Amino acid sequence: MKKLIGIFASVCLILGLSVIPSHDTEAAAKKFKNCTELNKSYKGGVARSSSAKNKGGKTKYKPYVSKELYDANKKLDRDKDYIACER
Repeated sequence: MKKLIGIFASVCLILGLSVIPSHDTEAAAKKFKNCTELNKSYKGGVARSSSAKNKGGKTKYKPYVSKELYDANKKLDRDKDYIACER
């Protein structure tokens, strides 16, 4: 009986691990319709890299850094400073 329970537990563990998705298949970055929608989730906007400098001067909030998210919402970066919807 103990051997049967051990085999059953091993099979469940193996099957359970094969169902867990890998981190390589992450979902695509979310595209926002406008800056108002983006700023609800990211108050300071989204920067392409941490070295991006704001052309507009001082901002109130620090932007979230994500290349994938910035690239998905590149159209919202009107001044082309690699920070979309900065505030």
